[in-house]
Amino acid sequence: MVRFENVGMRYGAGPEVLRDIGMELAAGSFHFLTGPSGAGKTSLLKLMYLAERPSRGLISLFGRDIATTPRRELPALRRKIGVVFQDFRLIDHLSAFDNVALPLRVAGLAEEQIREHVSELLRWVGLAEKLNARPATLSGGQQQRVAIARAVIGRPSLLLADEPTGNVDDEMALRLLRLFEEMNKLGTTLVIATHNEGLVTRFGHARLHLENGELTQERLRAQHAG
Repeated sequence: MVRFENVGMRYGAGPEVLRDIGMELAAGSFHFLTGPSGAGKTSLLKLMYLAERPSRGLISLFGRDIATTPRRELPALRRKIGVVFQDFRLIDHLSAFDNVALPLRVAGLAEEQIREHVSELLRWVGLAEKLNARPATLSGGQQQRVAIARAVIGRPSLLLADEPTGNVDDEMALRLLRLFEEMNKLGTTLVIATHNEGLVTRFGHARLHLENGELTQERLRAQHAG
């Protein structure tokens, strides 16, 4: 699903923020991405959803070498990727419902199916009474849940989430992690960047850890997540 070989990344003429990154993420895997602030977690996610290019090394997504994939084919690859951004990136003039519905409308789903799927998912994340609310009227935690719903509604092949539980309480954080696990059971590959060590330990999925721009991988033993 995702393969990095000796990948380095820098912004402009600055120092490398990622160095010699090597990893292979199997289809259907679930990884937490951890590390201190400034370690390069967001930069690594940007490479994975094709928002940035590496300064060196090889990146393959869905079996395709990104460097040799024609530019016209990149949008089709991006449509297989769901992203939860740290700054939400909701569309201000659209309601919560229409923000979440957007990927399904782009995909050409029938409006009746869109209403059913979007309403059900927004109920699940506790926003049943906020369907028609604009982002500016929602709290940070509510905006976060709309952003997550938008990212998962189309059942992407790869889901990348940057601190998806950073603005919600512990109970909602657990609920969202269980939503991600259900997606994983349906075949979605997940990478969840988080500072929440409690969640990482509790759910026990494999960990990608960044420190000073370098990546290590480890497997954690799951605790009870009930």
